Amino acid sequence: MEIGFVLDPLPDLKAYKDSSVAMMRALARRGHRIHAILQPDVAWSRGSTTAAMRELAVFADDADWYREGEASARRLADLDAVLMRKDPPFDMEYVYSTYLLERAEAEGARVFNAPRAIRDHNEKFAIARYERYVAPTLVTRDAALVRDFIDEHGDAVVKPLDGMGGTSVFRVRADDPNRNVIVETVGRDGARTIMAQRYIPEIVDGDKRVLLIAGEPVPYALARIPKAGESRGNLAAGGRGEARPLTDRDREIAQALGPSLWAQGLLVVGLDVIGPWLTEVNVTSPTCFVEITQQTGYDVAGRFAEALETAIRNPAAPGRAG
Repeated sequence: MEIGFVLDPLPDLKAYKDSSVAMMRALARRGHRIHAILQPDVAWSRGSTTAAMRELAVFADDADWYREGEASARRLADLDAVLMRKDPPFDMEYVYSTYLLERAEAEGARVFNAPRAIRDHNEKFAIARYERYVAPTLVTRDAALVRDFIDEHGDAVVKPLDGMGGTSVFRVRADDPNRNVIVETVGRDGARTIMAQRYIPEIVDGDKRVLLIAGEPVPYALARIPKAGESRGNLAAGGRGEARPLTDRDREIAQALGPSLWAQGLLVVGLDVIGPWLTEVNVTSPTCFVEITQQTGYDVAGRFAEALETAIRNPAAPGRAG
């Protein structure tokens, strides 16, 4: 099979930990041909969505993990599958890429994660679909409502809806003398919609990434444990990753959400769970494959490759425009 990956520039990928690289290696080991595609190289004209793509030879050496072939323009629908693995930020160029990929779907391409489903699931606000699993939360541009929320709960986290890697995430207590300025700064004086959530003290034990592949949970989560003095577990913010078996609550949440997410064409999803609460639904380029595999021996990328093959061979599986 021929698989295209829409990615960040290859030199920017950190092969020793990047889930997309793990995916490509797993597929290459199974004999599939891998093609790298950059966002600017996707185009639509006269009913055809094409991309200038380069076939990759993929190796195990992290310092020298790929070789690129010559670029060639091809229809995305001529590939067996296209994987949307461009990292956030989820800006308008990302949105435009989903429009292009949706046109490719209409021409017969199999695209994972499905572009419409990516647009429909803001990674923070998507939790509103699953309120029974969510701690008290407010989404608004109204600073007064945010201040009232903090007063009500005494201790809260405030963050923008378009943040990633823990950026601009603030823990704010009701008696914090900087409370108002934090709310004004994160909300840009009412110009930006933000989220406030009741602080979840179980963060000290880790912000768990629970992976779903084709709607089924991987049996291990990666708990991102905050470093000393931090309330953010994100690895990008200095958190330490520790793989653990899923708890009963983790599995309950995963099994409740998994079938619906997969039915929408979301092949790989990363649920963020703190204590008993769902905090995010990550659909753009979920990660943590490598850390879980290294610590547990469970081949996450291999399971992904098998699920992708099954989806491609099944015409009724999600991932087709319809």
